[in-house]
Amino acid sequence: MSTKSHKLFKTITLTILALIAFATNSVLGRLALSGKTIDAASFTEIRLLSGALILFLILQFDSKKNNSSSKGSWFASLMLFLYAATFSFAYITLDTGTGALILFGAVQITMILISFFTGNKLHPTEWVGITIAFIGFVYLVLPGISAPSLTGFILMTIAGIAWGIYTLKGKDSANPLSDTTYNFMRSLPLVLILALLRFQSADISSKGVVLAILSGGITSGIGYTIWYSALRRLSITQAAVVQSSVPVIAALGGVLFVAEKISLRLLISSFLILGGILIVVLGKYYFTTLRAKIKT
Repeated sequence: MSTKSHKLFKTITLTILALIAFATNSVLGRLALSGKTIDAASFTEIRLLSGALILFLILQFDSKKNNSSSKGSWFASLMLFLYAATFSFAYITLDTGTGALILFGAVQITMILISFFTGNKLHPTEWVGITIAFIGFVYLVLPGISAPSLTGFILMTIAGIAWGIYTLKGKDSANPLSDTTYNFMRSLPLVLILALLRFQSADISSKGVVLAILSGGITSGIGYTIWYSALRRLSITQAAVVQSSVPVIAALGGVLFVAEKISLRLLISSFLILGGILIVVLGKYYFTTLRAKIKT
């Protein structure tokens, strides 16, 4: 296998693993919060604390830790905390697939808009794909029998915006493990403030704690490190678009593990969003290749 092929295979593998971790986070969050095994604040606190602890322990065995000045940033940590907190409170009222669809719809729109306003011009086919995906996103939240709650929608949209910004902050990460570790550790003062504010309303069970630890230490801590590693070889548009496949994975997980039903609204929204993704990815490639052939 050539070096180029090896790097491509590595990027694809890391991306797939990260997307599975994202979807699993939605399933774990829904299992914990819909089953009322733990309150949203405590889930957030344990999730970030366990993520920081696991990553810190892993970092101690990293041979590159002393050769890197990459230590994340306070702003990235703020976005991480904002995402985690609003994610938890949103999943009190949202189904797994619906929550993931809102989350990553907001992520895609946030990343592409920021990319556009910072000088990255989009191909016409990308605009078409984004528009179709946005129509699917809007259709999901129109008033109807299976439309999500307004509170859940707003909270998950905020989570998506925060996660989109957090992703962009990791685009040029020199040491994904170190950056992710310090981002989690810097979020702990905010975790402490949340714990003090919500201490009296804490409602914790052993099952809820286990789910929060799995979400924090494995699918968040390790999953986000993998994502930062994959980001180094993904364009902003690619990174935004591939994450929109997460709702489909999460919805399937919700059906398998949370006994949820897939509504017609969710199916139609997923079809539109995934169709928009396909146009974004293949449209630009097709027209770029066609233009190159005409010139030659």
